[in-house]
Formats: sequence, structure tokens, C-alpha cells
Amino acid sequence: MNIAVPAPHIVENKIICFNPVGYPPKVAKKSLAPRLESLDGKTVYLIDSRFDDSIELLKEVANWFASHMPAVTVRLVSLAGYYGRDDQELWSEIKANGHAAIIGVGHCSTCAPAVSTHAITMETKFGIPTVAIHTSMFDKVVRSVTRMGGLPDSPCVFVPQPVMGKSAPELRADVEGNDPVTGAPVMREIIEALTGNVASKHPAESERSTPRFVEAATEAELHDLFLRNNWTDQLPIVLPTQERVAAMLAATSQQADKVVGRMQPTPNRGSWEYTVEKVAVNAVMAGARPEYFPVILALAASEVTARGSTSSSGSAMVVVNGPIRQQIGMNCGIGAMGPYNHANATIGRAYGLLSQNLQGGSVAGDTFMGSLGNAYTYNSITFAENEERSPWEPLHVQRGYKAEDSVVSVFFGCRSTTFGLGLRKDYWREHVRDMLVAVDTVTAPVLLLDPITARQFIDRGGFDTKQKLIRFIHETAQMPAGRYWDMQLVQNYIYPNATLGVEPLATRLKAKPDELIPMFLEEAINVVVVGGETNGYWQIMGAKHRATVSIDDWR
Repeated sequence: MNIAVPAPHIVENKIICFNPVGYPPKVAKKSLAPRLESLDGKTVYLIDSRFDDSIELLKEVANWFASHMPAVTVRLVSLAGYYGRDDQELWSEIKANGHAAIIGVGHCSTCAPAVSTHAITMETKFGIPTVAIHTSMFDKVVRSVTRMGGLPDSPCVFVPQPVMGKSAPELRADVEGNDPVTGAPVMREIIEALTGNVASKHPAESERSTPRFVEAATEAELHDLFLRNNWTDQLPIVLPTQERVAAMLAATSQQADKVVGRMQPTPNRGSWEYTVEKVAVNAVMAGARPEYFPVILALAASEVTARGSTSSSGSAMVVVNGPIRQQIGMNCGIGAMGPYNHANATIGRAYGLLSQNLQGGSVAGDTFMGSLGNAYTYNSITFAENEERSPWEPLHVQRGYKAEDSVVSVFFGCRSTTFGLGLRKDYWREHVRDMLVAVDTVTAPVLLLDPITARQFIDRGGFDTKQKLIRFIHETAQMPAGRYWDMQLVQNYIYPNATLGVEPLATRLKAKPDELIPMFLEEAINVVVVGGETNGYWQIMGAKHRATVSIDDWR
């Protein structure tokens, strides 16, 4: 395959390159609620974010008030639902019955932004003096959130990481100790944030824009610039010159200045905007050929980031269906999920690069907080479904498209994987059940089946449609209710919705501890056929379907 790269545009021995960064959101400046003169005789709400033992630390805050400021009435409450839900009913209750709020704890890369966003909502929309408690690991994260939220001086107090799993005496020591970011006593900071004049510590956010080009420089200087600015995936890139970007743009009928979408590392970080041209710049950097560009545009249009800043270190997975698979030479056979095909590799890499650059960054310790990291993020496990060798309808047809449509689907998770070889005659059902128990419960199983295994599922179980197989997986993946509801991830993300009455979770919550309940929602389970039939190996990937987008719309 010829992968010739156009020569760069050179002016006086210097190269002109495009800037790969998206356009930041406009920030509307907001103001803090009036502070209280004193907390004496006042009611302060302590709001549990419902993440990883946050309530245990807030109990120690309540104990501190009882011991040191008994004239303060403290009400300890929990958010209704998971931590990202805007709990308008609770904010209204606090406005009616309280005087101030302390919300926490923000101690993951998604709950910390949510906690500070809730604090801003209470301050600016309900007039409630509020302070947010976070762990020090997320100092940069929440400062970014408060800036983007228009309230950079939103009070934040920090305690040591972690909160989860600590004993009451350990948490009490954190509450009675010093803020690891400022060095000041934690409780003194909280009281002063609710009562005194909160001095502005941050300059007003100036209007920001993204230049179209970077300053002309030599090839070596530009490569160094892109690396220093964290615009790469730490691997060499193709410089996005005018000629190369023009060639990429010629592969679509869309106008270069058309807005494709908006993206952010996590909710509450501020959605950055990007155009067709910006996507083309990142596609060039990844080494993609112009004929791949409609697929890359469709991925950008999904608005699902491949560089999500979850501390659980998730990765995207991309499945391409329809005629475009053959048109651009994608691999759906031997080694389809590995580094053995130019289209698969560079489309996936482009998705990662555009995600990090167009959402405003993916920098470890700032806009990326994945504790372990995930090697899958290098190309987001990008492959085509083996429709020709599959005994069932392809994924995009299941999603409502026609077989002749070209479509891309995005999944996210990819933190848990199990694999097996074929299906044994006697105990294959039990073997499948054992594999399913290893899938994390907050995503869902995606069965990645070699065609050999797909046919075996028909031979062994009579699953002549994907839906019949999915029903079997749903009924097989079960766990005792007590064990299921005790899992930390379930407590964080599923249990809050069950308590809100969301079905079928609410009904499952009523099950006795030893009663078996399904681990996953049936509609969340997916099956994809991929592989080259060198053997009947197959995998179960824990990943949640996030979007399916037409590629034809972006030709």
C-alpha cells in the first residue's frame, strides 16, 4: 500500500503547520453567594457525594462541629442518585431550611468535577454559601472546573488521598489536620470560607482563542514544540502542513469551517468546540490516509472522547461496519485487533489524538487522572466486524441501519477482559458463566467472537440470532444479591439509581442476600464477530456502548 506523504510548505527554511487544539468554551463570570457573619445558631448541611466512603469523612466533620461548635446545627444528607446528578430538590431544601453547605468528597477524576459543579450551582443559583471538600490529588482538576464554571474563587478545601477504606480515627485525623495543599487547618479553612470575605486568589478568566497556525519553524523545532505542548501521544507524528491538511479535507464534501461537535475529558470540565479542519489536522498527525477521513470525522461527531479522564483508566473501542471496510482496506480477520493494518491503526490513533487535542488536553495529573493508564488508548482497539464470516446480522444492522450503510460504533471501558478457546461439549455454559463473573459490573459484556466460536454458539446452544445469545448471556451472568450490591463500583454508580426507583434495579435491590440477580442489563450486552479463524479463541470485553454514527454522512 502506497502511503506517500505530501511535502511540507516551506517559507525561508521554515515550515508552516496548523495548530491541532480545539476552541475553548466561553466562560460566563459568576459571583459567590453572600457569606454569613457567623455559623452560631445556623444550620449547615453536610452533603455526601456518594462516592467511596465520602459519608464516613463527613461524619467526622459532623463530630468536629458537635465537639467544637455545638451551637451549629448539622444535617448530614446524601445526594439522591449518583454523584453527577444535579439534585435540584436537595438544593431547594437547603435554601429553605439551611444557611450553608459543605459538599464532598471529590476524590476521583469524575466526582471531583461534579462536587465543585454542585458547589457552584448552590452558590450562584440558590445563594447558598458552600465549600467543597476534595482530596489533594485533584487540586488541579477542580481549579480547572471552577475556572471553566465562571467561579474560580469557589471555596475548595483539601484532605489527603485516599478516603476510601480509612478507619474513623484516620479520617478524624484528616479532618483535624492541615490541608495538604495550603498547609492551613482544614476546619479553619471551612469555617472561614463560609463566614468571612473570600478573598479573590485567581485573576479573572481572559477571553481565550486558538490560533489557526503555530509559528513557522524548522521540522525539528516543530516536532519538539508538538511534543512539549502535549499535542502527541508521545510517539512521532506527521506534521500537519497546509498541503497535507488540504489533501485530507479533499476527502470530504463538508466545509472546513463546519462545526463537527464538542468534547471534554469528563462532564463538568467545559466542552471544547472543533471544526472539520481541526479534525483533519489531527488525522494528518496520526498518519491517516485521506480516504480514511470520513470514518475519523464520524468518530469526532460522536462527541465521545477516547481520552476520558476517569481514574479507572478506561479506553475506547471502535467497531466499523458496512462497505467502507473494504473500500479503505480495514482488517476484520487475522490480527484485526492488533497493529497489523494501516487503516485500523491510524484511524484509532487519529481518534485518540483528536480527542486529547480538541477537548483541551489529556495531560497526566491535570486533564488525565487515570491511576494505572491503559495501553489500549494508543489506538482505541479499532477494527472492522467480520460480517462476511458472521452467522448473524452485523452490529450496525442491530442498531437500526441498513446493511449497505457504512457506520462506526464507539464503546468505552475496556478495563476487564477474559478469554477462552471454543465451547466444550459438557460444561460450556458453566465456563461462560465463570468468564462473565470477571467482567466489571458498571460496563457490560461485549463478546468478541472469532467466526469459529460464533458458529459453535449456534451448534451448542441453538443461538441462531445475536439476540438469543444476548438473552443467554443476560440470564447466565448472575451473582448473589448481597455480594453484588456490596461491590464498590456498584455502590458508586448503580446503587444510587436503584434507590431512586430506577427499574429493574429497584426491584433487584429488594432481593435477599443469597438470591441470584442479573449482573447486567440485557440491552447493554453486545456481540461482535471478528477474527481470522486460525482458532476458536474469543474474548469478553467489559465495555459500554456509547454511540453509533453514520460514516456516509461525512463523506
